[in-house]
Amino acid sequence: MSRIEALKDQVFGPKREISLERALLYKEAYEKTEGKPVIIRRAKALENILLNMKITINDGELIVGGRSHKPRMGVVSPEMDVDWFYKELDTISTRPQDRFEISEGDKKCFREVLYPYWNGKTLKNKINEMLPQHVKDAIATKIFKLNQTDKGQGHIIPGYARVLKMGIGGLLTRVKEKLQTAKEPSQKNFYEAARIGLEASQKFILRYRDLARQLSREESSAERKAELDRIAEICQKISSEPPETFYEALQLFWFLNVIFQCESNASSISPGRFDQYMYPFYKKDIEGGSLTEEKALELLECLWIKMNEIVAVRSEESARHFAGFPIGYNIVLGGVDEKGRDATNPLSYLCLRATAEVRLPQPNLGIRIHSKSPHSFLKKAAEVIRLGTGMPQVFNDEVVIPAYLNRGVPLEEARDYGVVGCVEISIPGKTYGLHDIALFNLMKILEYTLQGDYESFDEIMDVLKQKIREGVALMVEGSNIVDRAHREIAPTPFLSLFIDDCLEKGMDVTEGGARYNFSGVQGIGVANVADSLQVVRKVVFDKKELTFDQLKAILAADFKGYEDWQQYFINRVEKYGNDIDEVDYLASDVLRFYCKEVEKYNNVRGGIFQPGSYTVSAHIPLGADVGASPDGRNAGYQLADGGLSPMVGRDVKGPTAVLKSVGKLDSYLLSNGSLLNQKFHPSALEGEEGLERFVAYLRAFSALKLTHIQFNIISADTLRKAQKNPDQFRSLVVRVAGYSAFFTELDESIQNDIIRRTEHGL
Repeated sequence: MSRIEALKDQVFGPKREISLERALLYKEAYEKTEGKPVIIRRAKALENILLNMKITINDGELIVGGRSHKPRMGVVSPEMDVDWFYKELDTISTRPQDRFEISEGDKKCFREVLYPYWNGKTLKNKINEMLPQHVKDAIATKIFKLNQTDKGQGHIIPGYARVLKMGIGGLLTRVKEKLQTAKEPSQKNFYEAARIGLEASQKFILRYRDLARQLSREESSAERKAELDRIAEICQKISSEPPETFYEALQLFWFLNVIFQCESNASSISPGRFDQYMYPFYKKDIEGGSLTEEKALELLECLWIKMNEIVAVRSEESARHFAGFPIGYNIVLGGVDEKGRDATNPLSYLCLRATAEVRLPQPNLGIRIHSKSPHSFLKKAAEVIRLGTGMPQVFNDEVVIPAYLNRGVPLEEARDYGVVGCVEISIPGKTYGLHDIALFNLMKILEYTLQGDYESFDEIMDVLKQKIREGVALMVEGSNIVDRAHREIAPTPFLSLFIDDCLEKGMDVTEGGARYNFSGVQGIGVANVADSLQVVRKVVFDKKELTFDQLKAILAADFKGYEDWQQYFINRVEKYGNDIDEVDYLASDVLRFYCKEVEKYNNVRGGIFQPGSYTVSAHIPLGADVGASPDGRNAGYQLADGGLSPMVGRDVKGPTAVLKSVGKLDSYLLSNGSLLNQKFHPSALEGEEGLERFVAYLRAFSALKLTHIQFNIISADTLRKAQKNPDQFRSLVVRVAGYSAFFTELDESIQNDIIRRTEHGL
């Protein structure tokens, strides 16, 4: 068995378990730091974790380091929210989605040790205390859902290039210099917390040096002994000095990711433009003869596997919205450089090859394309896409860069955008975003709108817009409270060192230390809203086939006894996604109005709110909150997947028509990110001819000014077989929303959604 296959077996063979180790070490540190500033307490907690957590180096590993001593453990952070886990202790191993095993001893520990300590002190407690009743009432109406209420700082791209250039030791020297000259108490606290974190990080890395040396002494294989000695040497060096080789740079990169996780235990701390900042190391080693392409590929594949070791443990409700353990290691390749020239390089191709060979959900790989993207790069990406893992996803420089210019970001920095988590756009090392702070259910707004009485379609549109306006204001108020609670409860001084201007200001990202401060909120259900409005306009007001009261009666009955009308609404009225201006422009107008309302508001960090449109897997639970709708949906049925995707089964004019419909939306406003799912039968991409047609399709995507697109290249028949015989399809990776996951680890409702998506040819 090859090294890579053996490592995959080590990661995915064992059952997923809950780990309380971080939680207990965190509590221990907090008990010792009562009365100290929160930022110092957080730094001391990170220190206690890094110095005392159990560490392992697994057989055959070349890249080492882990957030837990076993892979894919559900690491609990009760300082964020202790209540949900307490309530779900006995169901987390049997729930429908994202299950974890937990021992009876750990249940007892949580109930008797962790819960009593954190009860009333958590981030979630703070948010609940701060939320006014009118915002709580709005949340109860299901118009919007607040996110980021039970986890630390994620949805960010740290500035890896900085530490790769100066090393941890160099960064520590700068922090100590700042600490000497700081005058404000808040700055002194920030720099002291940063110093604690950096020094603990150095000791953490040296713990792996010592472990590698110990294992080397015990190793009988000369080949493995040499590998362990090399690991020890690298750990020794990068604990204080900047990396010089590709191997050293990869190892330091991974250690940083582990430390970020130990500090925040958050999702979507993303690598960003990995092929850009890692390429100088790769190029130097390749040209110097110290590294071969095959050895570099093996190192990359080892790193890719490590990214799958970290998974998020979420509440049962949250797991329905973010199913399949997405952790958001989003890497984006290609695109333009700061001068507007194509930035694709040999490492871009090697990263695609690594993804093709390991075929795992992480990293969440994407590519950036533009009018001058090399044909060879698009073709290589197409070859990987047709493997069916849903990667790489595709982002359009022709839209994203102008969208960020629209937000006041200078051209050179806009050209350096990366992708966070699923599809959220961010400027690496410069932006703190809370990109996924809320979900806004446009279909729920429409449902409340249609409860009134109207004499014209324009009157409905006016009321709909007013309700959107009111709902956005309440969502913003709630989101800003979540933001303030993060500042008070969960600063992240270590992570802040990797975001521009925090070090210079002596200010944590939660305080507004980042150069750019955004809050991202997603508008969900635009396809269903457009399809529903088209039915109302055409059937009730244009053709007068039904009165408005009759339509309401049909919806109230959930189409029972009115099945003929349901089929009429579905099949005889125009639908978004088929290049029909009349309905596509309804989608465009509603989404544009939503975006313009969102961008009116500022956040508490001195930045702005920016809109997006993507669902993760929330289109299923959000649909469960909405009654029957005029587009033919039954009550509780899912909404359109993705964000900008047509409703499942409604796009009947082919994939190019879908592109044309989505291209009519004002994507320049969706600077937080948007998502379009497409599904092709594998036969569509067969052979050279199929690949070339698909590359042409990607060129059309770029020319039509869409932000994002991603693909499932798999037949519905194969998915149904996997559903019936999961043991035979354990390694089947599919695209869920802005991320990929193992198909057999998804709840049946999400599996069915993926199966139902329209299967196109080219």
